[in-house]
Amino acid sequence: MTSPLMQLLVRWLILALGVVLATKIVPGISCEDGATLVAVVLLLSFCNAILKPLLLLFTLPFIILTLGLGVVVINALLFLLVGRLVQGFHVAGFWSAVGGAVVVSVTNLLVSSFVRTNKPAGRGVQAPKPKRDDVIDI
Repeated sequence: MTSPLMQLLVRWLILALGVVLATKIVPGISCEDGATLVAVVLLLSFCNAILKPLLLLFTLPFIILTLGLGVVVINALLFLLVGRLVQGFHVAGFWSAVGGAVVVSVTNLLVSSFVRTNKPAGRGVQAPKPKRDDVIDI
Protein backbone atom coordinates (compact mmCIF):
# COMPACT_ATOMS: atom_id res chain seq x y z
CA MET A 1 0.00 0.00 0.00
CA THR A 2 2.66 2.47 -1.01
CA SER A 3 0.64 4.25 -3.65
CA PRO A 4 -0.55 7.70 -2.49
CA LEU A 5 -3.85 7.18 -4.30
CA MET A 6 -4.41 3.89 -2.48
CA GLN A 7 -3.59 5.53 0.86
CA LEU A 8 -6.08 8.31 0.13
CA LEU A 9 -8.80 5.81 -0.77
CA VAL A 10 -8.17 3.84 2.43
CA ARG A 11 -8.39 7.04 4.49
CA TRP A 12 -11.66 7.94 2.79
CA LEU A 13 -13.05 4.47 3.49
CA ILE A 14 -12.06 4.74 7.15
CA LEU A 15 -13.67 8.18 7.35
CA ALA A 16 -16.83 6.83 5.69
CA LEU A 17 -16.94 3.99 8.21
CA GLY A 18 -16.62 6.50 11.04
CA VAL A 19 -19.44 8.67 9.67
CA VAL A 20 -21.70 5.62 9.23
CA LEU A 21 -20.96 4.51 12.80
CA ALA A 22 -21.67 8.03 14.04
CA THR A 23 -25.08 8.00 12.32
CA LYS A 24 -25.88 4.68 13.98
CA ILE A 25 -24.55 5.47 17.48
CA VAL A 26 -25.06 9.19 18.07
CA PRO A 27 -28.64 10.46 18.30
CA GLY A 28 -29.21 13.56 16.18
CA ILE A 29 -26.97 12.55 13.27
CA SER A 30 -28.48 11.13 10.10
CA CYS A 31 -27.36 10.53 6.54
CA GLU A 32 -29.88 9.92 3.77
CA ASP A 33 -28.02 7.85 1.18
CA GLY A 34 -24.67 6.79 -0.23
CA ALA A 35 -24.23 9.86 -2.43
CA THR A 36 -24.68 12.06 0.62
CA LEU A 37 -22.12 9.95 2.47
CA VAL A 38 -19.60 10.46 -0.34
CA ALA A 39 -20.19 14.22 -0.24
CA VAL A 40 -19.76 14.23 3.56
CA VAL A 41 -16.51 12.25 3.36
CA LEU A 42 -15.05 14.50 0.66
CA LEU A 43 -16.03 17.70 2.48
CA LEU A 44 -14.78 16.42 5.85
CA SER A 45 -11.45 15.40 4.34
CA PHE A 46 -11.17 18.82 2.67
CA CYS A 47 -11.95 20.57 5.97
CA ASN A 48 -9.43 18.39 7.82
CA ALA A 49 -6.76 19.14 5.23
CA ILE A 50 -7.32 22.89 4.77
CA LEU A 51 -9.35 24.43 7.58
CA LYS A 52 -8.26 22.35 10.57
CA PRO A 53 -4.56 23.30 10.45
CA LEU A 54 -5.51 26.99 10.24
CA LEU A 55 -7.95 26.67 13.13
CA LEU A 56 -5.36 24.81 15.19
CA LEU A 57 -2.83 27.55 14.55
CA PHE A 58 -5.16 30.40 15.47
CA THR A 59 -6.58 28.68 18.55
CA LEU A 60 -3.31 27.30 19.89
CA PRO A 61 -3.49 29.24 23.19
CA PHE A 62 -7.04 27.91 23.75
CA ILE A 63 -5.91 24.37 22.98
CA ILE A 64 -2.99 24.65 25.40
CA LEU A 65 -5.24 26.18 28.08
CA THR A 66 -7.76 23.33 27.75
CA LEU A 67 -5.00 20.69 27.65
CA GLY A 68 -5.97 19.54 24.19
CA LEU A 69 -9.75 19.42 24.59
CA GLY A 70 -9.96 22.40 22.24
CA VAL A 71 -9.10 20.01 19.40
CA VAL A 72 -12.33 18.09 20.14
CA VAL A 73 -14.24 21.38 19.93
CA ILE A 74 -12.60 22.18 16.57
CA ASN A 75 -13.45 18.70 15.25
CA ALA A 76 -17.04 19.13 16.43
CA LEU A 77 -17.33 22.54 14.77
CA LEU A 78 -16.03 21.12 11.48
CA PHE A 79 -18.50 18.23 11.79
CA LEU A 80 -21.31 20.70 12.45
CA LEU A 81 -20.20 22.82 9.47
CA VAL A 82 -20.36 19.81 7.17
CA GLY A 83 -23.81 19.02 8.57
CA ARG A 84 -24.95 22.51 7.59
CA LEU A 85 -23.35 22.44 4.12
CA VAL A 86 -24.33 18.98 2.86
CA GLN A 87 -27.98 18.52 1.98
CA GLY A 88 -29.20 15.19 3.38
CA PHE A 89 -26.67 15.03 6.23
CA HIS A 90 -28.24 16.27 9.43
CA VAL A 91 -26.42 17.13 12.66
CA ALA A 92 -28.93 18.24 15.32
CA GLY A 93 -26.64 20.45 17.38
CA PHE A 94 -23.29 21.01 19.00
CA TRP A 95 -23.40 18.02 21.35
CA SER A 96 -24.42 15.70 18.54
CA ALA A 97 -21.47 17.08 16.57
CA VAL A 98 -19.16 16.41 19.55
CA GLY A 99 -20.39 12.82 19.72
CA GLY A 100 -20.01 12.36 15.98
CA ALA A 101 -16.52 13.84 15.97
CA VAL A 102 -15.46 11.58 18.83
CA VAL A 103 -16.87 8.48 17.10
CA VAL A 104 -15.14 9.39 13.82
CA SER A 105 -11.84 10.08 15.62
CA VAL A 106 -11.91 6.83 17.60
CA THR A 107 -12.85 4.85 14.50
CA ASN A 108 -10.01 6.49 12.59
CA LEU A 109 -7.56 5.70 15.38
CA LEU A 110 -8.60 2.06 15.76
CA VAL A 111 -8.96 1.13 12.10
CA SER A 112 -5.80 3.00 11.07
CA SER A 113 -3.79 1.05 13.64
CA PHE A 114 -4.93 -2.22 12.01
CA VAL A 115 -4.51 -1.05 8.41
CA ARG A 116 -0.94 0.23 8.75
CA THR A 117 1.60 -1.65 6.77
CA ASN A 118 4.43 -3.44 8.50
CA LYS A 119 7.59 -1.45 8.77
CA PRO A 120 10.47 -2.90 6.76
CA ALA A 121 12.97 -4.92 8.74
CA GLY A 122 15.99 -2.98 9.81
CA ARG A 123 14.24 0.36 9.87
CA GLY A 124 15.40 1.00 13.43
CA VAL A 125 19.00 0.22 12.49
CA GLN A 126 20.77 3.14 10.94
CA ALA A 127 23.30 2.61 8.22
CA PRO A 128 26.75 3.95 9.02
CA LYS A 129 27.33 7.41 7.64
CA PRO A 130 30.05 7.69 5.04
CA LYS A 131 33.16 9.37 6.33
CA ARG A 132 33.68 12.81 4.85
CA ASP A 133 37.19 14.17 5.20
CA ASP A 134 36.45 17.43 3.48
CA VAL A 135 34.42 18.84 6.40
CA ILE A 136 36.18 20.53 9.30
CA ASP A 137 34.39 20.23 12.63
CA ILE A 138 34.85 23.17 14.91
